[in-house]
Amino acid sequence: MIVLKNVTKLYSPGSLALSNINIHIKPKEFVSLVGISGTGKTTLVKVITAEERVTQGQVIIGGWDITRIKPHRVPYLRRQVGVVYQDFKLLKKKTVYENVAFAMQVSDASVSRIKRIVPQVLKIVGLEDKSDRYPIQLSGGEQQRVAIARALVHAPKILVADEPTGNLDKIHSKEIVDLLLKINNIGTTVLFVSHDPSLVNYVKKRVITLEPNTDGIGFDQKVGKYKL
Repeated sequence: MIVLKNVTKLYSPGSLALSNINIHIKPKEFVSLVGISGTGKTTLVKVITAEERVTQGQVIIGGWDITRIKPHRVPYLRRQVGVVYQDFKLLKKKTVYENVAFAMQVSDASVSRIKRIVPQVLKIVGLEDKSDRYPIQLSGGEQQRVAIARALVHAPKILVADEPTGNLDKIHSKEIVDLLLKINNIGTTVLFVSHDPSLVNYVKKRVITLEPNTDGIGFDQKVGKYKL
């Protein structure tokens, strides 16, 4: 589902973000990606979502070689790869329903499809009874659930969660991780980027560790723990 072959990303001479990274994530896997600040986690996410191009190597997403993807093809990739960030990126003047629907409107989805899909994804994240609320009326955990629902509207094969619990307390963080596990159980490949050892250890799934100044990845544990 996600294949990186000998991937290197160099921003400028002396600014090496990724070095000879080889990763193979299978369909329906749940993988935690960890590493201290500066090890390239964010860059790796940007490579997978085609926000950045690699300097060397090959990137294959869902069988599609995106190494040199054309700009006009990127929106189609983004429908296969849902992304959730640390900051919720919600539109403050739109309701929960409208925030989720907007992600479909910008891709020219029909009104009938929006009316069918949005309630479905809101039910998955447990917010079907708060569709008319505004972001300011929600807790941090609920806002992140809206962001996850928005990422699910195109039924992506892959969900990338980039530090999704970074702005949440421990209780809401665990709830979000449980939701990611639920989404994984229904068949979506999940890449969970985190710096929180307790959450990574709670998941008890595969753990990939990026290390600074290292050629390749540091550790790849099939059923692992946060290890630095």
